[in-house]
Amino acid sequence: MSWGGLHFPGWYWAATTGQHVGFESWLERDRLVLMDFDPAVVGMASQPFWLHWHNGERERRHAPDFFVRRVDGSAVVVDVCADDWIAPRDAEAFELTRRACAEVGWGFERVGTPEAVLLANVRWLSRYRHPRCRRELVAARLLEVFSQPGPLMAGADAAGDRLETLPVLFHLLWTHELSAEQMDIGLLGPRTVVCRAGGSAG
Repeated sequence: MSWGGLHFPGWYWAATTGQHVGFESWLERDRLVLMDFDPAVVGMASQPFWLHWHNGERERRHAPDFFVRRVDGSAVVVDVCADDWIAPRDAEAFELTRRACAEVGWGFERVGTPEAVLLANVRWLSRYRHPRCRRELVAARLLEVFSQPGPLMAGADAAGDRLETLPVLFHLLWTHELSAEQMDIGLLGPRTVVCRAGGSAG
């Protein structure tokens, strides 16, 4: 079930797993993009199970939105629901899911609407998530150029023709081999400071 977004079922190709993951709303799709971008996430699946219970009046059931496996081996079940869409029956479902997850040693998160600026940046980078965007010679030049922090567009130009270098640059930002300053505060642009991962981007 999906809350807090127009019903919009579809499939998202996750670079993390190389497989498609289903979603049922814009909000779920956006959350998938953010999870796919998260280097701590190594696996994800949609509607992983049904939870059944009796609320004292009738039988109820709930299918959480996502199951996430993290790089440290831990697991998290995720429900996606905007804050202002949580009705009492939904709150009950989330609480029962949290308890059930705790019984088997899983975490549980109820997440809402993502921060708009960060989401816009990650959605832009997601266009370049596929490995076909990576060209090793260009990637090597970009990693060398951005071994010292510098403006995004100036660095792309220093590494070669921007028509060739920009897609690779965005792919390297997606894979976290490069990092950009304050992606949760400002939109990526020509003057955004970029550096090699592990450096300081501002």
